[in-house]
Amino acid sequence: MQKRLKINMSVKGQLLVISGPSGAGKGTVCKALLQQNDIWISVSATTRSPRVGEVEGINYFFVNRDEFLKRIDKDDFLEYAEVYGNFYGTPKSKVFEVLEQGRDVILEIDIQGALKIKSAYPEGIFIFILPPSMEELKSRITNRGSETPESLKTRLEAAYDEISFASKYDYAVVNDEVEDAVKKIESIITAEKCRVFKIKDELLGRY
Repeated sequence: MQKRLKINMSVKGQLLVISGPSGAGKGTVCKALLQQNDIWISVSATTRSPRVGEVEGINYFFVNRDEFLKRIDKDDFLEYAEVYGNFYGTPKSKVFEVLEQGRDVILEIDIQGALKIKSAYPEGIFIFILPPSMEELKSRITNRGSETPESLKTRLEAAYDEISFASKYDYAVVNDEVEDAVKKIESIITAEKCRVFKIKDELLGRY
């Protein structure tokens, strides 16, 4: 009788780095993904002001510029970047603590930060969220009600530039329907956990 292979795929968590242009819906996708899966999302620190409805410690850790610069000097961040005149950074210690516990971690970060992490931590899984179209992207940003005509123009111009970086990611997911986008990311997570180089020790231990 052929021996069945049972593989332990939870030895170490996977780092999922998710980016996309403003208005692509990456935040909504990540929220739905977290509701349906046992995944921990890293909370970034930022120097920008909170938007309406954002909560300290849940959406971001809001700090002033001087405090952020001090934390850079202490090497407290896995990555950091300045975007639209504000700093954003990913606290380092908690991310690696959760990964070592065997739990997957999501980083929802900008492209600058994602590419820095890819250079330092290439075993991460890099996923780019795309809008169905640029017209839909414009509609989503406009409907936020938080942009001036000038800032809307700036964000749309930036979106065109940002989309050109999609080829540097491992996967691209079009966010037309949130549930469909979530299913695609779940499939990516499952497939990545079955990659031979990640489970080779388990295989060698059995054969």
